[in-house]
Amino acid sequence: MRAAVLHEIGQEKLEVLDDVKAVGFGPGKVRLRIRATGLCHSDVSAMSGVLPQPAPFIPGHEGAGEVMDVGDGVTGLSAGDRVLVCWLPACGACPSCKRGQTQLCLAGFMNAGTPNFKRPGGDVFGFAGTGTFTEEVVVGAGCAVPIPDDVPFEIAALIGCGVTTGLGAAINTAKVEAGSSVAVIGCGGVGISTIQGARVQGAAQIVAVDPVASRREAALRFGATEAVSPDEFADAKQRITAGEGFDYVFEVVGKSATARTAYENTRRGGTLCVVGAGAMDDNFQVNMFELFFDEKRILPSMYGGGDVLRSYERAIALWRAGRIDLESMITHRVRLDGINDALDQMRTGESLRTCVEL
Repeated sequence: MRAAVLHEIGQEKLEVLDDVKAVGFGPGKVRLRIRATGLCHSDVSAMSGVLPQPAPFIPGHEGAGEVMDVGDGVTGLSAGDRVLVCWLPACGACPSCKRGQTQLCLAGFMNAGTPNFKRPGGDVFGFAGTGTFTEEVVVGAGCAVPIPDDVPFEIAALIGCGVTTGLGAAINTAKVEAGSSVAVIGCGGVGISTIQGARVQGAAQIVAVDPVASRREAALRFGATEAVSPDEFADAKQRITAGEGFDYVFEVVGKSATARTAYENTRRGGTLCVVGAGAMDDNFQVNMFELFFDEKRILPSMYGGGDVLRSYERAIALWRAGRIDLESMITHRVRLDGINDALDQMRTGESLRTCVEL
């Protein structure tokens, strides 16, 4: 089968090969035919080494498709079912799951260390235990979440990661209050989803901050009341909040520098929500006096900060009701052979989300 493979961490280009085989099928597993997958910035971060991932590997974790076969012991799934790929399935038995914090379950991360593909030259890993830049993949049954027939594969793929992460940051983690002021730093696919989540929650002002003009323009279409470049952010803070700072600031870049900017633009007693996935050696610093004196809440948001299955259902309900726009987030479509062009478009900010159709 065909798949896009990164041979070594640090390479910028993927090689599309036709000698890849999905392996590991057996009890508790399902074999999926991927029909659509989105490009998430986490894929690029894994390719560059910002996020830890053994190589060689197949990127992609934001996918949807059809069940081809189910292993022994799998219930609730049958061949032909339409599903989205959940890259962080909950085991249901660990302390985090028992506390209701299923987004903190580590079972999915354990899968990342087991290769689920093979080539004549040896084993190949799937990013985050999945790997959706491929025609077929074998995953644990918990990674395959059934979707209703009216949800297109490309929409389901977005819900599998970026949309759930962004919406959840605003709704689950920060719990944005109606009438509040919000700033979102970083307006790619996850940032746009965060903006839509803040709009759903009833925020009065939503300021989008991004260096790329096309992304700022897009943010206005998705619910931002104003869009500014990073150089204009201080002026926006002065005009909108009289210099006090925003009630909520979302950092959706994954860098300590932008997290510090977010902190400084959050009002005293306000909330900084960290959504971007960054590097282990990139340290965010606050001094002990400001931490105590300003009483700003610093809330990381992992995969939307809530039960992902419930979050999927909520995203579908909001999409059906016309409360969020997911179709327009897909700005580019390619086949697998165009994957490297799509990666370049994401790196430059030209695209919000690219759908790879397989």
